[in-house]
Formats: sequence, structure tokens, C-alpha cells
Amino acid sequence: MAVSYKKLWKLLIDRDMKKGELCKLAGISNASVTKMGKNGCVTTDVLNKICISLECNIEDIMEIVKE
Repeated sequence: MAVSYKKLWKLLIDRDMKKGELCKLAGISNASVTKMGKNGCVTTDVLNKICISLECNIEDIMEIVKE
């Protein structure tokens, strides 16, 4: 099983928001967004900050997929 953040990237496109803007809004590092771009692991704190800043739920930004 693997994590996919495709939903987050689609949400940013739909909101006309760049990744750098997400970093500033959510108070997260560029490194975290880079990890997510490679479907890497980030802390639940990072995911929580993103959900709060975008006013969405965790299932709106990520999903577990079969490899």
C-alpha cells in the first residue's frame, strides 16, 4: 500500500493555489511539500495543518492506493 496526494494537487489547482502559497498558509516547509510531491511520508501534524488551512478533511487531500 502507498499514499497518494493527487487529491491535494487537484484541490490546489481547483483553488488556483500554488504549492508555495500552501506552505505559507499552512505554516509548513517546502521540504514537506516536496516529500508529498514524491508521495513520501509526512507527519500527521503537516496533514492536520493543511486540512485546517484548506478547510477540508484528510480524505480530501490523500488516499491509500495499492502499489
